[in-house]
Amino acid sequence: MLRKVLVANRGEIACRVIRACRGLGIATVAVYSEADADAPHVSMADESVLIGPPRSQQSYLNTKKILEAAHACGADSIHPGYGFLSENDTFAEAVMKAGLVWIGPDPESIRKMGDKQSARLLAIQAGVPVAPGSRRLDETDVEDIETEAAKIGYPLLIKASAGGGGIGMRQVFEPNQLKAAFETTQSQARAAFGCGDVFLEKLVARARHVEVQIFGFGSTAVHVRERDCSTQRRFQKVIEEAPAPNISDPVRRHLQEAAVALSTAVGYQGAGTVEFILDVDTEAFYFLEMNTRIQVEHPVTEMISGLDLVAMQLQHAGGELKSIRQEDIVARGHALECRVYAENPAKHFMPSPGKLLELTLPAQDAGTVRVETGYTEGSEISIYYDPMIAKIITHGTDRGEAIDRMIVALGHTRISGVRTNIEFLTRCLNHPDFRAGRITTSFIADHQKDLCG
Repeated sequence: MLRKVLVANRGEIACRVIRACRGLGIATVAVYSEADADAPHVSMADESVLIGPPRSQQSYLNTKKILEAAHACGADSIHPGYGFLSENDTFAEAVMKAGLVWIGPDPESIRKMGDKQSARLLAIQAGVPVAPGSRRLDETDVEDIETEAAKIGYPLLIKASAGGGGIGMRQVFEPNQLKAAFETTQSQARAAFGCGDVFLEKLVARARHVEVQIFGFGSTAVHVRERDCSTQRRFQKVIEEAPAPNISDPVRRHLQEAAVALSTAVGYQGAGTVEFILDVDTEAFYFLEMNTRIQVEHPVTEMISGLDLVAMQLQHAGGELKSIRQEDIVARGHALECRVYAENPAKHFMPSPGKLLELTLPAQDAGTVRVETGYTEGSEISIYYDPMIAKIITHGTDRGEAIDRMIVALGHTRISGVRTNIEFLTRCLNHPDFRAGRITTSFIADHQKDLCG
């Protein structure tokens, strides 16, 4: 049983974890950088510790400072949230070696699934479909890329072997683009993940991004339906929904079964997500990656299932959660999540840092409207972190009702001091292709002029 959890994160996910802990009677410790001294997660927690300057490398990515804070406050466990150190197997091992409970999958699972090439091989062994791809390629393989690309065929993707979240990916449509894209992706991967290794993978021209929420118990796992996250800009999600619309029941079932099969193959523990690319024209699907953490979009799954995935993470780590049967998980209605960002869609979604002179978010209504944020009026959107201001989640008896409620909720959102994507989100929701569920990962790029103004 957990007594005191240190939340190794910031913003809305730190607030989310703190609320879940409070609901279970667990004390909390917040860590913060100098830029976040007045942030809501700091005042929400029972205790808080300054861990460094604004730059993430000196604060939220500083393993030593985080572990020192945990010991100083008498924490017995660490929840990493998402991003930062959440999928860092070395950090997970350090937490456990320090005698603390790691609230997440075991380090070996993180390691296996964190490397995309390793994850592809494991998916193949588990009988999960993968797109045609190459072997791992490093800086010495520049002469081999053309041969590897010819085997796969164009168009293709160059993807970083390490990391995730859409970072380290380039589309290549013609052979003359290959070398430059290869070098650029390697450079970005090296900067972001400390590893420049990449691999090539067949690009599905008309694709949807569909993912399955799972919860693992080692030798068994259950799925909590699937989400569609196809509405993206630059491989970054902006609107997510559950369940995924316009998928035949056999394909939906096979997606869920594949996710469970992969989870049990690695003996997965806790909350995780198995992501797939779905070919719109054929309904064939291919394994993309597995996220070994809670995800930004987990609220839409909670809204249709009635489960509290973060509380389940805490209970599982504390040995208090019994295995769940698949038949006990029932999905009802439809849910949407919109990510409200401080950014300018008209200028390629450029971040818009600054002070939130006004922040009025829609009223929450249990079961229909939910808001997650890590800011209050007067807060600063820093240049050092992701510019997401809030997540707005709506639920309806069907998809149409969920969309209508989201449009109303966005209409009640007032933010000044920074530019936001609220009007852009509303245009997406009102677009006839979105209304009809005719969404691919290129939806925003295809309708850029109409959506971005």
